Amino acid sequence: MRYYTAPDWGEGKGGRGFRDVPWRRIAGYFRPYALPLAGVIGSIVLGSLLGLVQPLLIRGIIDRAIPRRDMVLLSELAGLIVATALASAAVGVLQGYLNARIGQGVMFDLRNQMYRHLVRMPLQFFTNTKTGEIMSRVNNDVNSLQMVVSDTVANSLRNVISVVITVATMFALNWQLALLSLVILPLFIVPTRRVGRMNYDLRKRSQEKLADLSALMQETLGVSGILLVKTFNKERSEVERFEAKNRELMEAQMRQSLVGRWFFMMLTTISTAGPAIIYWYGGRLVMGDAMTLGTVVAFTAYLGQLYGPVSALANIHVNVMGSAALFSRLFEYLDKPVEIEDRPGAVDVGRVRGQIQFENVYFRYRPGGEWVLRGIDLTIEPGQLVALVGPSGAGKTTLSYLIPRLYDPEVGRVTLDGHDLRDVTLSSLHGQIGVVTQETFLFHASLRDNLLYAKPDATEEEMEVAAKAAYIHDMIQGLPDGYDTVVGERGYKLSGGEKQRIALARVILKNPRILILDEATSALDSHSERYIQAALQPLFQGRTSIVIAHRLSTILRADQIVVIDGGRVVEKGTHRELLARGGLYARLYAEQFADQEVGRPGDGQGALGRDLNVAGGGRG
Repeated sequence: MRYYTAPDWGEGKGGRGFRDVPWRRIAGYFRPYALPLAGVIGSIVLGSLLGLVQPLLIRGIIDRAIPRRDMVLLSELAGLIVATALASAAVGVLQGYLNARIGQGVMFDLRNQMYRHLVRMPLQFFTNTKTGEIMSRVNNDVNSLQMVVSDTVANSLRNVISVVITVATMFALNWQLALLSLVILPLFIVPTRRVGRMNYDLRKRSQEKLADLSALMQETLGVSGILLVKTFNKERSEVERFEAKNRELMEAQMRQSLVGRWFFMMLTTISTAGPAIIYWYGGRLVMGDAMTLGTVVAFTAYLGQLYGPVSALANIHVNVMGSAALFSRLFEYLDKPVEIEDRPGAVDVGRVRGQIQFENVYFRYRPGGEWVLRGIDLTIEPGQLVALVGPSGAGKTTLSYLIPRLYDPEVGRVTLDGHDLRDVTLSSLHGQIGVVTQETFLFHASLRDNLLYAKPDATEEEMEVAAKAAYIHDMIQGLPDGYDTVVGERGYKLSGGEKQRIALARVILKNPRILILDEATSALDSHSERYIQAALQPLFQGRTSIVIAHRLSTILRADQIVVIDGGRVVEKGTHRELLARGGLYARLYAEQFADQEVGRPGDGQGALGRDLNVAGGGRG
């Protein structure tokens, strides 16, 4: 079994440099949009060429139309200025559409890739990671990339093309003025590296603070969290905790928004001083009859078209480095290995008999940690009902998690009908297994949707048969909207017993060959348990069933009771056999079960046993 840690892609001493960013990997997200990208480049070239026309038209007005007092030429040139402006605007609309198509497409692909990867991650990843942190990466980080993927790429191309075309035109007009204009360009570029590194680090820190805030809201504003907050009178302290984290986020974002302000102030100053120098030098040439006034005006207009894109490119570098921090956070998740996946050549097991074997299984949750399971050897025959009992923390639930491969053993193997589970496709394995946990999860949807989650193509009759088998149909029919009743967040509109019966009905509808019940009745009152136990009896028939139970009523019916302590199987046998040995099971029975309303040990005919037989009959 491998263990993983987050890669150190996004961190670096003193921040990340421009060359350190995996541009090739980022560019891969744009490859599927090569055709729209080509359209963007074409529209940029056309727009840049149209932008060159207007200064030439202005030069014609100053040098030709006005001196000659030619109204026809003046009207034509003025009309062409308006026409080129309209054409540029139309090209801009087309470019905006293509930009949005590329940007939204890239974010669509990123979200899909993130979600596909996350649902394949092992259970251990979710137990070690806050839900709010995961949500922040998928939502906040991807949404924050909208600017770089929608605007920055197109703006970078447009500005580069504009600079090249503008410089070429300026040299064609006057090479001396062109050289003078280019001398100050390094002042735009040199500081961008340092500012970009600063923005990278601050952007990453801001997103981390935002993730912390999202995690806090996810925990405290969910139904379970807010119930805890209210019942422990923690509203004030949680508000204070939220305000503290919110302040940290505000301060981080303030620092990010102020980074490089001096740099952009310098760019603004240079952009203002440049035309002044050109007017000064060009004015001398005009007074010496070495150049026309229209040429100086046109050249100054081109200067604005040069400094604007160069300044924007410097700004883009800073923004891109900030966006690279977001990509690094996404890549940290995308680079986490999927620990539980199909091996090459994994087989589809089809319909199984249901024999499960644990062969010298060792398991621990982290390297160097304590073994949770130690040398487990256990065989569960097809159709058997096996009860797992033992002290809290003995490893019962962990053992059950190995059957659907929520975890893999570090040593040994688990087999199904002789197949190592690691050689079986996850899809075919999960299709054979139904699980009901102690904490039943229901979607905030209708009862119908929650039931059909197990079998979307089930008919109305099949769904009702499953609900009747779980003794929940009559209750559902008594609701105002019946099966279309929305259960609320995590099913909080239902009682604990009702939720458990919905979960059982869902499993019955799935009709699995192997059934796992993890303390499914331990928190219920005897009235609710009677219904659930009655629903379990037909569910156990003909299936391999593994039950983690604290109630004697289930254990009495088990074909085999497996006693686990300290991660080891210490006893196996029937209820009578284990009581007769006087070992750990007998002590657990005396401590936990003797006070339950049952008759003599083994007969199952006390008050609880009689209720179960009346409700649904006992297992043979």
